[in-house]
Order: sequence, then structure tokens, then C-alpha cells
Amino acid sequence: MSNYLDFEKPIIELETKIEELNQRASRDGNDFSDEIRRLQKKLGHLQKSTFSNLTPWQKTLLARHAQRPYTLDYIALLMDEFHELHGDRVFGDNLALVGGLARFQGESVVVMGHQKGRNTRENIERNFGMPAPEGYRKALRLMKMAEKFGVPVITFIDTPGAHPGLGAEERGQGEAIARNLHDMSRLRVPIVVVVSGEGGSGGALAIGVGDRVLVLEHAVYSVISPESCSSILWRETSRAEEAAKALKITAQDMSDVGVADRIVPEPVGGAHRNHKEAAENLRQALVEALAELKSIPVKELVESRFQRLRSIASYGSTP
Repeated sequence: MSNYLDFEKPIIELETKIEELNQRASRDGNDFSDEIRRLQKKLGHLQKSTFSNLTPWQKTLLARHAQRPYTLDYIALLMDEFHELHGDRVFGDNLALVGGLARFQGESVVVMGHQKGRNTRENIERNFGMPAPEGYRKALRLMKMAEKFGVPVITFIDTPGAHPGLGAEERGQGEAIARNLHDMSRLRVPIVVVVSGEGGSGGALAIGVGDRVLVLEHAVYSVISPESCSSILWRETSRAEEAAKALKITAQDMSDVGVADRIVPEPVGGAHRNHKEAAENLRQALVEALAELKSIPVKELVESRFQRLRSIASYGSTP
């Protein structure tokens, strides 16, 4: 892999050695099978120990990995007959948030999510996965379409946050996010939210009100990025690692406080190592969540969504 994180370096070095031995065996006809098996066993132990003990900051870096599967990758791997729809019918289209109609396991769904880019051109086009108001209004338009036709909604969260530019603010960024929160809470169809990468602030919440929230094992979800938190609290970004720990942003933290209903395991080494396996792990979780939700009467579904939001976490004061 040409793009790896610092804590992955020992793993990459072992993988490189194994690949070199395989190439030498193929080229020279020498037998390195014992050495390769020994290195593969060592690699398995190293991967398990490394990825089962990641710090919140390391998970943040993993959630942002440039080779991690994005919304369109999951749609391609999980769904059939995807028809992307564009525009908010007010201002224009926004490519940082994509969505449309699709079939999942043979049934119609409306699917949407944040979309980042993998090179400079794509990142500029997608604005690094940070939607402007028209992106969120497009999402709401699609949700209303789902409600009209009585089909479930599946959303994928993977954004540093909503676009903070002047134009976005002038066009009503805050109102667009608030409107989505309001209307999603009352939408009369099942909503399954998948936190697939980085979930940042209101930009994530604008498509994050759901009946079930599934979080990938190494995804993160927070009210603010660790760097921004560090900048506000300590007037410097160098303490982002400390901020990440204090923010409680990991999938495990989310499960503990009731934000996440289920943690979806990732392939060893992270979802970026094996897109197909990551998608298949998610498929089963989606199938089970949708089957459960579709059996609930609409009135009860909306009420339980409201109660779910009201019951997340708790706070108090000491005497």
C-alpha cells in the first residue's frame, strides 16, 4: 500500500517481506514456504494486536483514510439498479452529498450519503465531503420521496462537517440542517443510519436521525473535530490526540452511551484493506435492521424514534 498510517508501518513492512519472498520463489524456483508461513503467522498476530488497541486519535486517522470505502463504493457493492438523482429544486446540485433510488436485497430503498474524493480534482469537486445547504435540501427531497412511496431510507455518514463557507451561510446552512433534523424525526418510513467513516458535527447529524444507527468498527462520530476542539480549548491544534480521547468519539464510546445500536466489524486492518468484506459485513446488519423496522406500525415507528433520541445518554450533577 502506497498510502498508510504511521502505526501501520510495521504491518506494511511484514507484508512487503512476504510479497518479496513470494516473488523470489516464483522467479527462482526456491522454496520459501516455511519462512512465508512463519511471517504470515507473525503478521496475523501483529494485525490483531495493533487494531484491537487503537487509540481514539488513531481511529480518527483510520476513519479518514483516503482508501476507505465511500458512499458510492458501498452503494456499488451492496445495491442494484442505483439511479442517482440531482438537485434540491431551489438552488442547484451539490456533489458532496449523493443519493437516489436503488434496490437492496430486491426491495426498493432511497439511499444517500456524504461523498469524498480520492484525488485533488475529486476533492475539489466533492468539497472534501462537506455539503452546502443545497446538498442537505437534496437529501430532504429524497427523504420526502421515500415517504411518498413508502420505502425505507438508508444514509451513510462520512464528513468532517458541513461546508463553513460564506456562500453556504448566506444560503441558509443552519436552517437546512435544522429542517432536516425536524423532518427526519417525523418521517413515516424506516430510517437506518450508517456511520461509515468520519461523522462530524451538524454536517453529519443532518442525515443522522434514524431508527437504527449502525457504526463501523473504526468509524468516529463527534460534535467537533479533535483539531478544532484542541484549537478552541488550548489555542493550538497540537493537542488533537488528547482532545480525541476526551470527546469519546469511537464506535465503542457511541455504543456505551446509546448513540450506536450496533457496531459492524471491519476486515482485519480496517475497511480500506478489503472493501468487499466490509460491505458484506454491513449487508447483514442492514438486512436485520430493515426487517425489524418494517414490522413496526408507522405511528409506533415515529414515536419510538422520538423516544430513542430522548433517551440517549444522561447527565447529572454531584451534590
